Amino acid sequence: MTINQSGATRRQLLRGAGTGVLSAGALALLAGCQTMAASAKGPAAPGGDAAILNTALDLEYQAIAAYQVGADSRLLSPATLAVAVAFQTDHRAHAQLLDTTVRKLGGRPVAPKTAQQYGFPLPRLATERDVVAFAASLEQSAATAYLNAVPQFADGELAKAAASILGAEAMHWAALRQALGEAPVPAPFISARA
Repeated sequence: MTINQSGATRRQLLRGAGTGVLSAGALALLAGCQTMAASAKGPAAPGGDAAILNTALDLEYQAIAAYQVGADSRLLSPATLAVAVAFQTDHRAHAQLLDTTVRKLGGRPVAPKTAQQYGFPLPRLATERDVVAFAASLEQSAATAYLNAVPQFADGELAKAAASILGAEAMHWAALRQALGEAPVPAPFISARA
């Protein structure tokens, strides 16, 4: 299970971020629509929309940092590196949109941290398999975090958007499991626990 600087799991962060209803702009952001994200209005109430989005932004920054560790490790084959860079690109796009929406809601976006600040197990990443297994564990935690977050939303459209992101995280996890020589879909259901 991945632990962030404060000791909370990704799932706990998403669950603890609050259950407020996100704005139409934030909802569209999570669904991947840049034009609606640009329409977010007014300052957010403390602990509301901006806080939820900031939690997601921190998780995206964590994923970006993890894939950077993999890319910089020089342990990845060209094919695996290409997958890592593609997944990192997905997380960068999410982070950019989340940052913009937090600002439009009147919040202050969280800043990215270093791999050390996220508590990554850097000394244990000695082989390509170690790096891929670490990335797979992050993607599994992300899928689990979204699974736990989906029922927390009061807005059905937001739940649908979160479920869509859950699907992307699950696909990343499956691809990494496949690269490890493991069954890409280890069970017929994703567990609510990472």
